[in-house]
Parts: sequence; structure tokens; C-alpha cells
Amino acid sequence: MAKFIVTGGLGFIGSNLIDYLINLGHYVINIDKVSYSSNFYNVRSVKNSKNYKFYKFDITQKKKFEKIIKLHKPKCIFNLAAETHVDRSIESSSSFIKTNIEGVHSILETLIKHKKIKFIHISTDEVYGDIKKNLKANEKSAYNPRNPYAATKAAADHLIRSYINTYNINAIITNCCNNYGPRQNPEKLIPKLISNIFNSKKLTLYGKGRNFREWIYVLDHCKALYKIYQSGKKNERYNIGSNLNFRNIEIAKKIILISKKKKIFNNKSKISYISDRPGHDFRYALNSNKLRKKLGWSHKVSINNGLYRTIEWYKENKLFYKFVRNKNYSNRIGKKR
Repeated sequence: MAKFIVTGGLGFIGSNLIDYLINLGHYVINIDKVSYSSNFYNVRSVKNSKNYKFYKFDITQKKKFEKIIKLHKPKCIFNLAAETHVDRSIESSSSFIKTNIEGVHSILETLIKHKKIKFIHISTDEVYGDIKKNLKANEKSAYNPRNPYAATKAAADHLIRSYINTYNINAIITNCCNNYGPRQNPEKLIPKLISNIFNSKKLTLYGKGRNFREWIYVLDHCKALYKIYQSGKKNERYNIGSNLNFRNIEIAKKIILISKKKKIFNNKSKISYISDRPGHDFRYALNSNKLRKKLGWSHKVSINNGLYRTIEWYKENKLFYKFVRNKNYSNRIGKKR
């Protein structure tokens, strides 16, 4: 049994990773400041486990973070504490700078004194910016962030690399494509579409819904992170991708089709379009051959199977919505100021 710290463990990916690690027999310390995207429903299956401990504080609080490290002596820290909603970063980027940059800086400063601890930082494919047709970003591709969220994640990645070079900390950066699956905050595209179907609302897409995104089921992402913990090389970067690229309109149509088969679709839930948001990248695509060939990881869940499982989870877990802290999630945000 190993001890892990998962920051942002009340969120979507963090809570799924905690479940995965505990099911493998490990001990997990969850650190979360409890923001709008935190949801205590996400950890209901582990909250009474002897292998789970929760601490409420902000990762920018360096003294508290160091105290937890000294107390628990973890083998690895998975950093999933982040502001992630691009639309919100367009409205106001202050909280993104604090959590995504200052929060990472706080952890790095602590790790200078604890260099045996492995630090796995979860970043995003958005740092590479808009990817031209038929091309994919690999680990050597230049960063080109084009919205405030992506810029803060790129800044954190660069900061980590500087601490690796300057202080020789034991860190790995991962850049993952779009996640979906159980427990995702309903501000995000797929859970928002599902929620709107449940509530007989329109399925709104930016522009004409033609933007491409690469989608990975969250459990596949968790397995990739654990594989990187086990076999990833110190101070390396790994792209985590599925090669499952779809336009947003295609995702919406797949969700409608599955919902009709499950007899939960209402004809009021028609696709509609709204003005595109500023700085909206057209296409993301990752080359994840390094992870696949050198570490032997591969994604397992197809887009249709993953969407089916996701819709089924939200259908069977309606109580999830009562714990959602941002109650206006059905509204689109990120308009020009």
C-alpha cells in the first residue's frame, strides 16, 4: 500500500482517481478548498474508508501543505487542483492565476525540501493551442495558449520545468485531452447536454458546433496517471490522448441518439446555436505515442460506450445535482466584456 495526495479530489477527475487508487488498496489524502466545482457527492463511496482522509484548504497555503506532507509522508502527489472552465476564465481570470499558477508554485516550493516525493502534474492539451488539420501535438510541440485558462496552465507547466532544472525536484507533467464521464460538473459540454435533456431544455452549442475535440473516458485517464506513477520517467512529459476526435455537433447527436434508445429524450431538447465565444480554438489533437509505446498504456473505452455509461450514471445519480454548488450551470458564460 502506498500513500498518495490528490489535490482537487472533490472534483471530477480527482474523485475518480481517488476511487481508482483506493480500489487498488492504496491510501489517499484528499486536499480540496471546496470551490464551485467541488462536490461531496463525488466521494460518498470512500468517505468512510479507513484508507481515505480529507483536508479542506487551498493549495496556496504552503505551511498547511507542508504540514500534511510531514504528517503523511506520501510517495506521490497528483495535482488536480485547478480552475478549468474556459468560459469562466474569459469572464474573470483572477482565480485561475491564483490556483493554476500560485497554487502550483506553493507545491513546488514545498517539494524543494521533499525531493523523494514524486509530483505528477495534470495539465491540458489546450496549452498547444489550435492544431491544424491532419496534425497532432506531441511532447516537443511548442506551447501556444490562446485563452486565459490555457495560459495559466501553460505558465504552471513552464514553472514546473524550471523547478526541475533549478532544484532537481521529482516531477512529471501530463497533458490530457478532454475528459468526460461520471461526476463531471454540469457546466461542461457533455454533462450539460445530458442535464438539458433531463430537463427538456435546448442543447446549445457555440457557433455551429463544428469545433473538434479529442475525448477520453475519465477511467482511462486515471489508469494512464497510475501507469505514469508506476513507470513514468522523472522529469518527462506525457500526452494522454484517445485519438477519438469529434465535432461538438457530433457529440450532441450521439447523446441524443443514446437518450432516445434509453427513452429519456424529449422533443423540446433540440440543438440550437449561440454566438461563438472569444478565443475559441477550432481543433485540439494529441499524439500520445510516447505513452503508448514506452509505457504500454492504451485507452479502452469507445466514445459510444463511454457516452452510454455516462448518461446511465447521471440518470441513476440525480442526487448529484443537489450537491452541485454552482446552481446556474445551465447558462452559457464567457461572453465578451
